[in-house]
Amino acid sequence: MSEPRLKIFSGNSNRPLAEDICCHVGVPLGAATVTSFPDGETFVKIDENIRGQDVYIVQSTCTPTNQHIMELLIMIDAAKRASAHRITAVMPFYGYARQDRKDQPRVPITAKLVANLLTAAGANRILTMDLHSQQIQGFFDIPVDHLFASPVFFKYFETIRSDNLVVCSPDVGGMKMAAAYANLLGTGLGMVWKKRTSATTVEPVNIVGEVAGKDVLIVDDITETAGTLVNAAKLLRAHGALSVRAAVSHALLNSLAYERLGRGDIDELITTNSIPVEPRNLPIRVLSIANLLADAIVRIHSNESVTSLFQIKGF
Repeated sequence: MSEPRLKIFSGNSNRPLAEDICCHVGVPLGAATVTSFPDGETFVKIDENIRGQDVYIVQSTCTPTNQHIMELLIMIDAAKRASAHRITAVMPFYGYARQDRKDQPRVPITAKLVANLLTAAGANRILTMDLHSQQIQGFFDIPVDHLFASPVFFKYFETIRSDNLVVCSPDVGGMKMAAAYANLLGTGLGMVWKKRTSATTVEPVNIVGEVAGKDVLIVDDITETAGTLVNAAKLLRAHGALSVRAAVSHALLNSLAYERLGRGDIDELITTNSIPVEPRNLPIRVLSIANLLADAIVRIHSNESVTSLFQIKGF
């Protein structure tokens, strides 16, 4: 019996990334119709034969989040009903990841609900990157391949690495990630102590670590309003930082974020194309994760380990 052929399809959330992944893998992007009826209902049709094939559906659950989640679920169902051999949901950005626990009475654990929906729709495995919290992998009863954007970031960090560099976490929750970057880059480590005053506003309180006369690199997994990053940058500069860059895996930038980034407190925002990002003539550098995801897809298709993708060469 011949090995199932590899097929890659895309929803509407990040088609350019899916096309780039296909270029690296060396296969054409699968033909599929993904549109909406006038009342907003999603319609999907797989326009080619996928019976017995190894299917990968690329879809980030970015704005509009609910629309893109429904597209993904319906595409999975369509592939299952078309008798695909295996269906992998490739989610460079996993939406609702911040709702991963009950931190107050009578609230849902929506990250778990999304995991249940993906499994119920017919996904056989998940490929994602830089989850907001590692325990989300445990919400699934199917295999989850969790990649990190760090290999992509480190290639760029080589161009800015210096003895004067300090890695800083914008909050307590990001210390583990910041410590990993600092260890690999061989730099000092700092942290901004903050308190959140609303869903869109945070108030920095103090700096832990030595940042005076240093070039500071803030690392985080996600930003939406850029409030945490910009306020941290202001406090770092007030404590004597020479420059402030921010490296964020997923930049879900809204109008408020662009306004804040335009004030010049952050010298450069480094992010990935896990979701579409518009630089808008601001100092925003978008790094491609297409090669990383393509390598993972090829290895999963061939039943090989993806562990080597976490190894950083040259550090």
